[in-house]
Amino acid sequence: MDEEYDVIVLGTGLKECILSGIMSVNGKKVLHMDQNSYYGGESASITPLEELFKRFKVAGSPPESMGRGRDWNVDLIPKFLMANGQLVKMLLYTEVTRYLDFKVVEGSFVYKMGKIHKVPSTETEALATDLMGMFEKRRFRKLLLFVVGFDENDPKTHQGIEPKKTTMREVYKKFDLGQDVIDFTGHALALYRTDDYMDQPCLDTINRIKLYSESLARYSKSPYLYPLYGLGELPQGFARLSAIYGGTYMLNKPVDEIVFEKGQVVGVKSEGEVARCKQLICDPSYAPKLVKKVGKVIRVICILSHPIKNTNDCNSCQIIIPQMQVNRKSDIYVCLMSYTHNVAAEGKYVAIVSTTVETNNPEKEVQPALDLLEPIDKSFVSISDLYQPTDDGKSSQIFISNSYDATTHFETTCDDIKSIYKRMTGTDFDFENMKRKQNDVFGDDV
Repeated sequence: MDEEYDVIVLGTGLKECILSGIMSVNGKKVLHMDQNSYYGGESASITPLEELFKRFKVAGSPPESMGRGRDWNVDLIPKFLMANGQLVKMLLYTEVTRYLDFKVVEGSFVYKMGKIHKVPSTETEALATDLMGMFEKRRFRKLLLFVVGFDENDPKTHQGIEPKKTTMREVYKKFDLGQDVIDFTGHALALYRTDDYMDQPCLDTINRIKLYSESLARYSKSPYLYPLYGLGELPQGFARLSAIYGGTYMLNKPVDEIVFEKGQVVGVKSEGEVARCKQLICDPSYAPKLVKKVGKVIRVICILSHPIKNTNDCNSCQIIIPQMQVNRKSDIYVCLMSYTHNVAAEGKYVAIVSTTVETNNPEKEVQPALDLLEPIDKSFVSISDLYQPTDDGKSSQIFISNSYDATTHFETTCDDIKSIYKRMTGTDFDFENMKRKQNDVFGDDV
């Protein structure tokens, strides 16, 4: 271990593994350490089921009715991949797709007036939905056609809107949309967690709705994908990529301290040895003095023996509860996976509820979502602090990732990866840099 590396990475969460993969592909000498004995850090999938009970300090063993423990792979952080989103692009460019199998998530639903409604995924469904009235459907269709035809570089497609100036509130007004349609568009399509976006320039919202519709166009059931055996497969896939390009991995390796000289990182001390480096990437748990708390997220993992009611017996789906429906500032999300994704025993389902904490009683905040899941066989509650680095890392050369937020897709995760990449290299992130080199001399049997 007493060697010099270009980059040392601490923690094997998804962000850390993707960055370590990119750095390795770009010819950097990388050492990747984790104090845990498993891959994934905060974004791990826990197996067997006994391990989940231990982790949440539940006494006793799982009941026999829950099947074989090793059939379970339970995500700690629930997220789906947008079919046309940045993470899928990263997987394709790096060819990490060869280590993973994906299934399309079967449906996307939205909660309104105490009931679950399917988010329309075809024009026929849109015309038949009872989420909005007849005239609203026509106006909503006009907005969608505008968004799909929108090209930032072609003013003819802007219909008098200035993408970097006109707010989304003004765009909704232009198309004469009512509150229900606004709620649905902002939260179920653009996937915002709060309504702050309404007074921001509309370009980001237009791009988000575009991403949703392009992702949907790929598979038609929903815009989301999910890997077999759980999300913990993702960091492992990128770790393999890094290893193929010469990256060194050490699990179960305690990190005693990060070593500085003149305010700049020079290495990491572990078990009496120091590995030296020019730059360091880590998650917040490795550098508690260099991060600040910016909020909390509650996640409730629920084991069920049935699909969620009123979802057409979907084996996988997402349900969004828009904040306006439950008098909150931020949305509540439900992600459902099942035995068909190899994450639960035969006939079992895993539903994970998550939201940003707003009160002193987080469990009460998620009750509307838990009510939709009844009866629940067993639930596991985690309340996690959200951290962000206190600075951009350029002077110390320590680049710390943000904690995983309550969103149920990976777009904010990828934005953070791109931001760290730019701060480390001084150049904009380019997907081309992730491509495996054509004549790579390393085999693929790592």
